[in-house]
Amino acid sequence: MIKLGVNTVLFAGQDLRTAMEIIKASGYDAAEISALKGMVEHLDLDNWQAQKNDIKALVEDLQLPLTAMEEGALDENRLMRAFEAGAEIGIPVVNVGPGGKSDVEEDIQHTIAMLAKMAEKAEPFGVSLCVKAHVNCAIYNTPSTLRAMAEIDSPAFGIDMDPSHVHRGGEVPAEALKQVVSRVKHVHIRDCQGPGPTPGPAPLQACGRGDIDLMAYCKVLVDAGYDGPVNLEVIGAGDLDLAHQAVIAAESHGYLNACLKACGGR
Repeated sequence: MIKLGVNTVLFAGQDLRTAMEIIKASGYDAAEISALKGMVEHLDLDNWQAQKNDIKALVEDLQLPLTAMEEGALDENRLMRAFEAGAEIGIPVVNVGPGGKSDVEEDIQHTIAMLAKMAEKAEPFGVSLCVKAHVNCAIYNTPSTLRAMAEIDSPAFGIDMDPSHVHRGGEVPAEALKQVVSRVKHVHIRDCQGPGPTPGPAPLQACGRGDIDLMAYCKVLVDAGYDGPVNLEVIGAGDLDLAHQAVIAAESHGYLNACLKACGGR
């Protein structure tokens, strides 16, 4: 069964317990903890050892496992701390963005080399390093994702497939997913109205409110036998109160759960 979760970045301005309690009450199986420096740091990688026992106790109390963390930056020092924290707390996936600029050869070479290096460093910790195609970055579409897949051999490397980014890049998410699903180890998911360049206001990122065919996307995952994490990632919700953040989480769970049930994934 595919596990549905929420990235705690949705709950900007809330403490981790509050975020996790709402995620659990909304029907999710799991959560992804945000370690996004300067954005939402429910996991502070500069101070993770002081947090680890409280986080593990919270996970146990709520019976809500952490299936991933989003660290964001392709930075060696932060990633080493992320791998250490993941291994100690029990978080199997570390998600990053690629950085760099689209269609700049030097940038994609640097990004792939850095991902390969850090994936190898992740191996002894038993965690996976995942990257997603990101609008305007060095890896931003299916061809650049396939290039990274071809050039990185580490078993600790995976793709984090986010339909909203490839949608805003002009691709059909379900068709793009078919081409890379063999290396997908994590899915960030949200909806998007229009072509971007941003995913739009947080409420319109709720699954089912936008233009992405998420049913078709879910069917590709199920047909491929994918059984990794699927975590809702809604950004820009810091100006919303807790009630509105909770609505986004609950509404998205209802929609995704129905999609996955319809195609045999739950």
